[in-house]
This record gives sequence, C-alpha cells and structure tokens, in this order.
Amino acid sequence: MDVTLMRSDFKTVPVDGGSLAVEVAESDSVPVLAIHGVTSNCRLWNWLRASAPDLSLVMPDLRGRAGSFGVRGRSSLRQHAEDMVRVLDALGLDAVAVCGMSMGGFVAVELATEWPDRVRGLVLVDGGLPMSAPAGLTPEMLPAAFAPQLGRLARSFEGVDEYLAYFTRNSPLLDPADPLLRDNLAHDLVGGRVRLSSEAVLSDAEDVFFGESSWLGLAGPVELVCAEWSVGPDTPPAYPDGALAGFRSQLPTLREPRRIAGTDHAATIMTHAGAAVVADAIRDVMAD
Repeated sequence: MDVTLMRSDFKTVPVDGGSLAVEVAESDSVPVLAIHGVTSNCRLWNWLRASAPDLSLVMPDLRGRAGSFGVRGRSSLRQHAEDMVRVLDALGLDAVAVCGMSMGGFVAVELATEWPDRVRGLVLVDGGLPMSAPAGLTPEMLPAAFAPQLGRLARSFEGVDEYLAYFTRNSPLLDPADPLLRDNLAHDLVGGRVRLSSEAVLSDAEDVFFGESSWLGLAGPVELVCAEWSVGPDTPPAYPDGALAGFRSQLPTLREPRRIAGTDHAATIMTHAGAAVVADAIRDVMAD
C-alpha cells in the first residue's frame, strides 16, 4: 500500500523553542498518539498506517528531527513529554492511548507518569521499560556507541536511493524495495542532508540509559511488544525473558508481553508483520 494515498494532514504546534510538525491521519478510531524513536521521524508509523487503516494516529516529529529539526533548546525525555502535552492541547485531545517505539516508549512512560490524566493506556514497542546499558558504557562513550546512526549526518546524499542504500546496510531485516521505507527516509532529507540533531540524539540517549525512570508508577494498562533480536538474527534482544518476568512481577498493569518471532528492533514496527502485532496491542488497550 502506498502510504501517500492515505488521508493525512500536517499541523504546526508551538512548543518551547519553536514549533513541532505533527502529522495527523484520521480514520474510524479515537486518536492514538504515536511517538517515534531516537533517530527516526513521524513516518516510522507508515507500516502501522498501512496495516491498520482503522486507527486514527497523531504522529509528531520530535524536536530535533525531520519537520521539527529547527526547534531550539535541550532535548530530554521530560521535554518531549511536555511537548506531547502541547500537542494534545493544540488538537483538543483530553486523554488518549499512547504508542511509543524505542526511545519514544520512554517518552510515553514519562508522559503517563507525570500527566496520568492525559493517558488512557500504553503500548511500548521495544522500549519504555528499563534497558541495561551495554557493559562499560558511560555517557562520554555515547557518541561512539551511536556512530552508525550519526554517521549519516556528516555527509550529503544525492537522493533517496543513495540514502536508502546507506540506511539498510545496518538494518538487515528491512526491505530496500519497500515503498514505505523509502517514504520514511525521504521525510528525513532536505537538500540531500538528513534533518537530525546529534545533540538531541545524544541527550535523549543519555536519559534512556542513565536517567531515572518512574515506570513503577504506571497505573493504566500497559502492553509491551518486543523483538526476538536487537540488530539482525541471533543478536541478544533488548528485553530478555528474565527481564520481562521481572517487569511483570513488579508492575501489575503490565500484560503478557508480545514477542515477535523473527524480528529485530527495527522490524518490530518497520515491517507489516511487526506493525500488525502493534496494531492488535493498540486495539486491546483502547478496548479498555
């Protein structure tokens, strides 16, 4: 399915330091706030839109990314959550279901614990609950740890084809011929340069790995969708089975996690198979 054929509209929402670009796709359901990951953009949800055209989605470009690249000020999980409150206010939305992918899951948790009256339930996609930092990782080492993701900022691409080839070298389970992936990456580019702030990425990553999380204060229903691997087949997942069991013993509102066989971190949402599982989790939260 060509996602460009689906109904959507971009809105501009004032926040501290500038304005967020927010894509809104209206359909049959009440709106769902969808929050993308640390180096992504609002078109991360292309596969969810294609797999679940019944869902109405509110999809911001987070500050420092794509259409919100020019927003000034320090990026943090708290700041993103405050931005999401501004988005809900601007659209006249009281309480919504929230779906967050990777770092977006951590933003969703911050939003749900600091503004619980605005969140009806959470769907966390391979993120949001505590992740163990790689052995020996320190905040000072984050630029090296994120070098593959940030390497695209140091160069200019002749077009989407070149960017697509570069991107998929480190994403072995994504299909280079997928038009939804092409559309996602095209949204990053202006004049051959990727609209992504390295400062925002590193600041947000530091929050994820080294900041304090209030996840134990989550009161509403929580669905966790997680990958079998991290990057490619047979790599350790972000959430091993033992960690999932620990989360469930401490958080009564966390339902049985949904692990998607044959997926890595990106493929949990950037494939039709992964997006279909995420859509089911969203519908289950909304049913409450």
